[in-house]
Amino acid sequence: MLVFPTETLYALGCLATDSRAVERVYQIKRRSVHKPLPLLAADAEQAGAVVHLAALPPELAAFWPGPLSVLLPALPSLPLPLRNARGLAALRVTSHPQAAALARAAGCPLTASSANFRDAAPACLLQDLDTDLLDALTAASPLPGRCPLLSGHPQPAGGKPSTLVEPLPKKPGGQKALRVLRPGAVPEKALEDAGFFLVR
Repeated sequence: MLVFPTETLYALGCLATDSRAVERVYQIKRRSVHKPLPLLAADAEQAGAVVHLAALPPELAAFWPGPLSVLLPALPSLPLPLRNARGLAALRVTSHPQAAALARAAGCPLTASSANFRDAAPACLLQDLDTDLLDALTAASPLPGRCPLLSGHPQPAGGKPSTLVEPLPKKPGGQKALRVLRPGAVPEKALEDAGFFLVR
């Protein structure tokens, strides 16, 4: 497990394919396992190792790398807690150079939930990270007394988290549709300008 910067906020991550590490992230964040953790990949090829990219509309792929998370059908390699009840996982290709390098070095996508306890404020600055959360990570670290924290650059932009959307069947007339599950860093107008009908 590691705290690292992304293009939006600091994230708490682990290997997405490591079931035990995924379980520990849920425990440390005090997050319900019924609320799947979002994922972050270094590139589309890496994303394709855990989700079916054929379900990704090309117009959405144009927003990657960037702060757009998309619900896509998960592959069997992805632990069950990272999928919702319909077998979908939320994933984005990151535009943050260090986050991408970390995922690339790990060899698979990472979980990328904000580095905070459930219902607490997320952090975009090092000094805003909850010391109790960092203490919990230090206690769980395989290196005694060392907190797994990557304090790199650039710092997260802060403000809004990644926008979360779900591709929907086409509307009558052939227009593509999206359900906006969480407004965020990618403006809804940008999605509309890409040709999507938005369902909120």
